[in-house]
Amino acid sequence: MSPLTTRLEAILAETPGLMAVMRAARDLDLPDWLIFSGAIYQPVWNHLTGQPLGQGLKDYDLGYFDASDLSYDAEDVFIQRAATVFDGWTAAPVEVRNQARVHLWFEGRFGEAYAPLTSTAEALTRFVSPAFCVGARLLPGDRFDIVAPFGLDDLFSLRLRPNPHRPTTNFARIADGVRRRWPELTVGA
Repeated sequence: MSPLTTRLEAILAETPGLMAVMRAARDLDLPDWLIFSGAIYQPVWNHLTGQPLGQGLKDYDLGYFDASDLSYDAEDVFIQRAATVFDGWTAAPVEVRNQARVHLWFEGRFGEAYAPLTSTAEALTRFVSPAFCVGARLLPGDRFDIVAPFGLDDLFSLRLRPNPHRPTTNFARIADGVRRRWPELTVGA
């Protein structure tokens, strides 16, 4: 295990709200699930910049992958199942989404084409910046499974750059929003 992975695991383990969500997600036993996006990178950047680990967290993104039924009704079964666990006790909402369905709505929402995925881990390769392309799941014994297709260097270097495999038209807008929270970030290629 790399030193950055060990460091990431230590930060995640010290983030009480995230750990509670991850334990509950593990118990839900969703297929191919990961917690990703702000729930992972925000505690790290807060730690690196001396802020409380959970500060500013808007939601917990809980992705899973189930290609057996791509209807919203099938996804909603998982959303409702998770709602019975999470509603009312988390400081931020838990947003449950089937990554097998993203290609059905992404272009309409964001104006960019999106090919179908084959796994939740593949979804990480499509995020706007390598620093965001990190996910984690909690295994039995509170061991972590970290998925970081671009590694952890950008995350721990406070570096925000475009994903080299996903051209996007809204990177500058996203970078501006993130820099307002963490002015220490370096933005660029």
